[in-house]
Amino acid sequence: MSKTSSCRCPSSPLVVKLGGSLCPHVPELATVFRNSARPLVIVPGGGPFADAVRKVQTDDDSAHWMAVAAMDQYGWYISSYGIGTTASLQVPDRPAVLLPYCSVRQYDPLPHSWDVTSDSIAAWVANVLGLDLLVLKSVDGLFEQGNLMEWVTTRRDTDVVDPFFIPFVLKKKVTTTIINGACPGRVRHFLKGDVVPGTWIGTTF
Repeated sequence: MSKTSSCRCPSSPLVVKLGGSLCPHVPELATVFRNSARPLVIVPGGGPFADAVRKVQTDDDSAHWMAVAAMDQYGWYISSYGIGTTASLQVPDRPAVLLPYCSVRQYDPLPHSWDVTSDSIAAWVANVLGLDLLVLKSVDGLFEQGNLMEWVTTRRDTDVVDPFFIPFVLKKKVTTTIINGACPGRVRHFLKGDVVPGTWIGTTF
């Protein structure tokens, strides 16, 4: 099986990280999510709201919580396109946007630095729930010397995800796929179990 296909049954629950750079594509992606037969936990990025936090240049602790709060703001924006919200770390019956601030504040599971962004928070959510993780970015996946990497089994230096992310998903064995969310058709096909271009991250084949 290609490492860019859906790793479990197309009806199984899935955590979906929706990157902030995909803000212009939220209306189309929200339609894809609403029409999916899979229970989805949609973890928002920080988007323009987190960018505002970076500009403030405050201390790491304050910046961390401000950035997590920014994820909630982006989450409400995604929700405005007809998807319900939840603040609970539970698998929903239908697609739902997770507003992560309360849970992250309660458990405080990750370091407070810009090496940890919404990517790693989504990975933490997937680990807690025991689910696979789909990461939607504005690129096709991870690249090496200009070539798309179909799978990754060791740590890689990349600016596609934060530095904490790959070591975390490998250590916790969170099966992860990165695909291009700027192509909503690919997302729709992935959720149905079809093969699409992307990068699979995991420790076993």
